[in-house]
Amino acid sequence: MTDFGDLPALEAELRRVVRGEVGFGTTSRALVTMDASNYRRVPLGVVAPRDADDVSAVLEVCRERGVPVVPRGGGTSIAGQATGTGVVLDFTRHMNRLVSLDPGARTAAVQPGLVLDRLQDAAAPHGLRFGPDPSTHSRCTLGGMIGNNACGSHSVAWGTTADNVRALDVLTARGQRLRLGRDWAGAPDGLRALAEGELARLRTGFPELSRRISGYALDALLPERGADVARSFCGSEGTLGVLTEAVVRLVEAPRARALAVLGYAGESAAAEAAAGLLPFGPLTVEGMAADLVPSGAALPRGGAWLFVETGGETAGEARARAEAIVRAADVVDALVVTDPAGQRALWRIREDASGTATRTPDGREAWPGWEDCAVPPARLGAYLREFRALLSAHGLRGTPYGHFGDGCIHVRIDFDLLTEAGVARFRRFSQELAELVVAHGGSLSGEHGDGQARAELLPTMYGPETVALFERVKGVWDPDDLLNPGMLVRPAPLDTGLRFAVLPREPVDVAFGYPADGGDFAAAVRRCVGVAKCRTASVSGSAVMCPSFRATGAEEHSTRGRARLLHEMLAGEVVTDGWRSPEVRDALDLCLSCKGCRSDCPVGVDMATYKAEFLHHHYAGRLRPAAHYAMGRLPVWLRAVSRTRTAVVVNALARTRPFAAVAKRLGGIAPERGIPPVAPLPFSRWWERRRTADGDGHGGDLVVLWPDTFTEHLSPSVGQAAVKVLEAAGLRVALPPTVHLQRPPVGDGRTVALDPLSLLRGRGRVCCGLTYVSTGQLDRARTVMRRTLDLMEPVLETAAPVVVLEPSCAAALRTDVPELLPDDPRAARLAAKVLTFAQTLERHAPGWTPPRVDRPAAGQTHCHQHAVLGDAADRRLRGAAGLSGELSGGCCGLAGNFGFEKGHYEVSAACAEEQLLPSVRDAPDGTVVLADGYSCRTQLEQLAGVTGRHVAEVLARALEEAGREGADGP
Repeated sequence: MTDFGDLPALEAELRRVVRGEVGFGTTSRALVTMDASNYRRVPLGVVAPRDADDVSAVLEVCRERGVPVVPRGGGTSIAGQATGTGVVLDFTRHMNRLVSLDPGARTAAVQPGLVLDRLQDAAAPHGLRFGPDPSTHSRCTLGGMIGNNACGSHSVAWGTTADNVRALDVLTARGQRLRLGRDWAGAPDGLRALAEGELARLRTGFPELSRRISGYALDALLPERGADVARSFCGSEGTLGVLTEAVVRLVEAPRARALAVLGYAGESAAAEAAAGLLPFGPLTVEGMAADLVPSGAALPRGGAWLFVETGGETAGEARARAEAIVRAADVVDALVVTDPAGQRALWRIREDASGTATRTPDGREAWPGWEDCAVPPARLGAYLREFRALLSAHGLRGTPYGHFGDGCIHVRIDFDLLTEAGVARFRRFSQELAELVVAHGGSLSGEHGDGQARAELLPTMYGPETVALFERVKGVWDPDDLLNPGMLVRPAPLDTGLRFAVLPREPVDVAFGYPADGGDFAAAVRRCVGVAKCRTASVSGSAVMCPSFRATGAEEHSTRGRARLLHEMLAGEVVTDGWRSPEVRDALDLCLSCKGCRSDCPVGVDMATYKAEFLHHHYAGRLRPAAHYAMGRLPVWLRAVSRTRTAVVVNALARTRPFAAVAKRLGGIAPERGIPPVAPLPFSRWWERRRTADGDGHGGDLVVLWPDTFTEHLSPSVGQAAVKVLEAAGLRVALPPTVHLQRPPVGDGRTVALDPLSLLRGRGRVCCGLTYVSTGQLDRARTVMRRTLDLMEPVLETAAPVVVLEPSCAAALRTDVPELLPDDPRAARLAAKVLTFAQTLERHAPGWTPPRVDRPAAGQTHCHQHAVLGDAADRRLRGAAGLSGELSGGCCGLAGNFGFEKGHYEVSAACAEEQLLPSVRDAPDGTVVLADGYSCRTQLEQLAGVTGRHVAEVLARALEEAGREGADGP
């Protein structure tokens, strides 16, 4: 279909015959222009079919009009096969069910959009699991796994997806419904005759390799292999037919597991050792080198490691098998872990390598394309040495890791895909690497399929005759070349359609500094490579990303979806309005700015910053939403209430329904929300009265307590409690100056060492600028931050830490201030001084013992604390105080102004219901509900009627109780 004038007719016809969603708009198309590969294709539209009848209807309409059809699952393919120029079928929205599970037969019937982890969750109570488990198991779909013949870390024990498929329901491009299986079951007309005429080629032309994924698996049609049409269909990348349902085999999961982590001097030593461990029957033999391991990881000594998992009926049996492997392995050091939590922590290091590898150790971008070649395991060490030499010869770098036991290597390489010379080198390297892989008896793809990245080079592996046979097979299944054209047969060149080609070559003028991306916003957006960890449907532990996606399930509300829209905004082809784009605005509207992606995304995408940047440009010179004026400028309004001492009046009006309704309507506040009361006595005024009454009789190290807006005006009890605890720990507390001092000493607004002009400038208050940043008022934010730095100059010349009680404000001081003021060295100095309450006690009062509370604790680690600040010190403080139990992860859903804004209430409440509210409801009597963030406490109070407390408040109360007991004692 070349006449784009027919697009309205195509869309109208699809809407007429399809019961699922049909999207031909900007957002729908922009979200699927890319997968996790280097390639980009702009589709005509997207259809989310409800069932096989919908799929059949789409195929009929598209066949009549000559429009290509591309099936798509989770969109995590790294070779380009989940993108297309016609109609994309999105199976994740509706055709995502587990149809049935038969524990006796150890089989499950699944729809193509079912996420692997959902199948694993359903099978686990029966002691079963699906064997293949790619590192993207939390978001990849069974249909995508079948299309690419995915494998994962357990393939040495349970094989590839093709090894675990029993039957497939498939629709051909011409509408024929087939049930594929063994003994030619479901074979389209002509396939058997074609295969039986090429038996010699099928027996001799395909390497004997467990990880041979490249090309069509035609040798599965051999009579001695059961003429298995379903198996031969696996790995066909959506080019032969459209999968609508599958019956898969389940395997018995070991009752217990142990993980042996084997340390070797280097990568080659680990690779050469891997094959020798296979006779021990391990479940996994995974390898990775030091370049991909985060500093401080609890691994044994070495420069490279093998992760070898063993199973058994008991923990002792699994450990004994792991220890036998350790004894047999020639290692530098080793570690055997049987604790499930410890194993999960170690496996996360390996699974996150798919994202970590997208940056070289010095920060350069690295890309897929040669992600998963495979060679016989016994040849792996020699192959890796030659592979390294080839990289060096081309001036390239990459860090291999992956399935060493299967001889399958993942690597991302720092190709220059932005310049003509760099792309030419990419092509030359690809051709030479293909020859190297084939010389070692390997497969160009060992897991992720050929797609556009490798299909052009299949003649190097198979020869022209076998590739011609692939084309004939494609013609039998899809004579109109309707399904995913350009993949596997008659492919597009591997160096065309690169997704970077459409991005601007010169840096875009932006407000933030983007220090990790050389100040280039396009480079920051390029960070998202489509790994899609943000699409995980549920999180465990302290993870946060991405709460809005989990609430809505919509791709545009995932970090990846938003990054795709920003990419297309910069490209200007699909999203044509630039910074004024309503599509990008709407997708970012439900971003909570939780910053979870900053830490949880393996490539460090920071969507909160990108959102602030976009809003800054989008509303430049325009009227903003009412909420930006009401809540974005919250410090101004609250200071006005404080100065006029009208808190009692304001609170009374807020409790009066008509006044509150009008205020919420004018302020863009959700009508479901209550307006929080303003404290009649702000924290700083309490501090001044206390100083006047008590004087400054406290010694010890000086700490400067930051009076953030929330503590100052809404929760002064938190500040009061913090002062009591810090002083009890032997520290001397001061507040930041309120006038611009010419020189030290540090004061609290009472010092007399004044700049003579300060009296003309008047008194001021420090502010991190958080509310301005979150609403994209970045010019105002920078003004506020500069004023704050002026006030803080004398503090910066001391050794005193800056104690910040509100995690979101601490995160803003740590990250937003230096990134918005990259040229002001004071910003970095202030950021380096910022400590949380727990960090301050640990570092500056190490000998102090907190009072014992000895009660269970529930609540949630603040999302900004998780993402930016870390909570290790908080955990230790809670432990020392006898506050037992783990806090939940996720996000409370209020997230500053987000949950108060009109139109956000339902998503806000859904985020709270994911982890926070259930953890509080399920807590036993007597549990202390901890919530260091004002937003978290407000959400708990408004949605659950529960009072959450800052840990400083809990400790201060414990000190008071201990004091009373001491006074009442003998």
